[in-house]
Amino acid sequence: MKLNKNYWQERYENQETSWDVGRITTPLKEYCDQLTDKTLKILIPGGGNSYEFEYLIQEGFTNVWVLDYAPTPLENIKKRLPNTFESQLLLGDFFDHDGQYDLIIEQTFFCALDPTLRQAYAEKMPKLLSPKGKLVGLLFQFPLTEEGPPFGGSIEEYQNLFSDHFGIKTLETAHNSIKPREDRELFFVFEKK
Repeated sequence: MKLNKNYWQERYENQETSWDVGRITTPLKEYCDQLTDKTLKILIPGGGNSYEFEYLIQEGFTNVWVLDYAPTPLENIKKRLPNTFESQLLLGDFFDHDGQYDLIIEQTFFCALDPTLRQAYAEKMPKLLSPKGKLVGLLFQFPLTEEGPPFGGSIEEYQNLFSDHFGIKTLETAHNSIKPREDRELFFVFEKK
């Protein structure tokens, strides 16, 4: 199975999107509700239907971008938010993307990548962050196997993977996950070194 653009586009076309809960999840909503600077430049990579983007826009954040390499979810966002600037919906490969962001929100992108790309992800993220930028979101907490996506991992694996590039401020079991993900998600805040 190749987890490429065609694979993901087909999943969206066939509505095989079991990860999509149809709204921003509670851990990310509660984090976003604490943000006071509505001018933060925010990226949501591998954003899919990106209810996080929709929530932030509705809350008055203006510098928010979604990046995905399947066109269908970006079209879905346009349908839900017809007045959104299309320039904020980016079609492309995360590993080819350039930019500088204050905050990158991780929601089911990392776990959808082929695990062989994890090191490249950990090295790419700080390049996209401004000084003192943060990578924030959720990572799955269950044994990493070849079955997936989603692919899991552990606190120890994530510490080893990210600690060269980030100060790990928070990495703990999310206390407010949605029921199907209860005790299977880690909420994290990583600050660029």
